[in-house]
Amino acid sequence: MPNYMYVSLQEEDKILIFTVDAATGKLFLRAEEPVSGGPSPLTINPDRTVLYVGHRNNPAISSFRINQDTGELMPSGTVFLEANPTYLATDRKGRYMLSAYYQGAHAAVHPIGTDGAVGEPPIEWLETAPGAHAMQTDRSNKFAFVPHIAGRGPNAIYQFKFDENTGHISANSPPRVEPEETLGPRHYCFHPTLDILYFSNEQGCSVTGYRLDTSTGTLSAFQTITTLPDGYIETNTCSQIQISPSGKFLYVGNRGHNSIAGFSVDASTGNLTAIGQALTEPVPSAFSLDPQGDFLFAAGSESGRLMSYRINRDTGELTPLETLFVGKRPICVLITSLGA
Repeated sequence: MPNYMYVSLQEEDKILIFTVDAATGKLFLRAEEPVSGGPSPLTINPDRTVLYVGHRNNPAISSFRINQDTGELMPSGTVFLEANPTYLATDRKGRYMLSAYYQGAHAAVHPIGTDGAVGEPPIEWLETAPGAHAMQTDRSNKFAFVPHIAGRGPNAIYQFKFDENTGHISANSPPRVEPEETLGPRHYCFHPTLDILYFSNEQGCSVTGYRLDTSTGTLSAFQTITTLPDGYIETNTCSQIQISPSGKFLYVGNRGHNSIAGFSVDASTGNLTAIGQALTEPVPSAFSLDPQGDFLFAAGSESGRLMSYRINRDTGELTPLETLFVGKRPICVLITSLGA
């Protein structure tokens, strides 16, 4: 069975739908879904039946039912917002939509209806600070974290308690973690089996690993490692971060060096060891791994091209496969399997 890839084209007001050959990584364009208002962040619910889209130019979140046989999208509702969402994620049970607002300086929680569509009004519309860049719940669905980059924001990770029955969030104690260096935590991912989170640091050009105290929902840093090769001194910022389904490898986008940095992950400690950097298209703001962890697809938001790689299952190294022009400003890439 093929996987399906969704690519939001912010400047063309549409989402491309590809099938991905699970054996070769070959992409085949299946359909285009018009989405007005600058489609940007994407996420999917836990049962993979609904795709959610954040609009950058006309602040809103739209819901789309996914045809399980074709991957095509059917609009099922739009809620309008006070600011444009930078990041979307459902809670672990798919009952609530969490969102972060970089320019809007807020974190929010919306209800999700029985039909899978985002509802209104928001349950939470909480002022945090400028630079809010992501929001997710942990495996227990009891805690949430909102990183804020430096400069525009406070260079901190806000820590929240999350009530999965009501959707309300409240400040944890302490309410935030502040790195000693100007790192600018941006996005993060959870290790699939260890109680560890990894944050990409936008200004620090690095990854920081944090241990999660599952009883209190608080974070403590244990490692920070650069995403850049030795001797590189040009301008660079980090973008997204993803870990392979096996938990063996972790990847981060470098914007400036224009590469995907790879790391191997120690299975017992979670410590990272650099694999190296695979050059990619200019300004890799978004990339995604397939559900099996065999391929990585990186979008150049400046070039409009998508580059694919095969992942070596033993070493994590990336081997380039093909480059495909997809359109103006591809800003998010999401890959999923559908059906049973």
